[in-house]
Amino acid sequence: MTTKQKDLSYFTLRLQELLNTSFPELARDTAFVEQRSQFAAQTYESAFRTGNKTEQCQAIADNVLFEGLYFSRFDTVFQVVCNEFDTLMPDEELRPFALKMFPVCEPVFARYELTDDFAYGYEFDLLYTEITGTIAIWIEENGLQ
Repeated sequence: MTTKQKDLSYFTLRLQELLNTSFPELARDTAFVEQRSQFAAQTYESAFRTGNKTEQCQAIADNVLFEGLYFSRFDTVFQVVCNEFDTLMPDEELRPFALKMFPVCEPVFARYELTDDFAYGYEFDLLYTEITGTIAIWIEENGLQ
C-alpha cells in the first residue's frame, strides 16, 4: 500500500466516523466521502511538500475534510432528546429515538441559516426550543412507539 493510499484510507475512516455519529443523512453518500477524502489527502500531501510540519499539514487537511460539518443538525436533535426527554425512555433508546425524530425536525432547521458556528449564536436557543416543542407535539400525537 502506498503512502497516498494509506492517507486516503485514514481520511476516509475519520470522515466516515464523523458522518456515522453526527451526520447520518450523509453517512451513506459514498461519492461525498470519496471526493472529500481524496481532496483532504491531496491537500495534506501538498501542504507537506511545501514544507509544513506534520501538525500543520493535518490541520490544513482537516479544514478540507470537515468543511461545512461543524454544526450537526442530528447532534442538536440528539441533545434535545437527551436533555428534555431522557426520563421517558431508557438510555439505550435515546439515539434510536433521535434518529426517528431527525426527519420530523427537518422543517424546523429549514427556517434557520445554519453555519458552522450556529451553535454559539443566540438563534441556537430559539432552534433548541422549537425542536423541543416539535418533539413534544410528536410524542403527544404518536406516543413513544
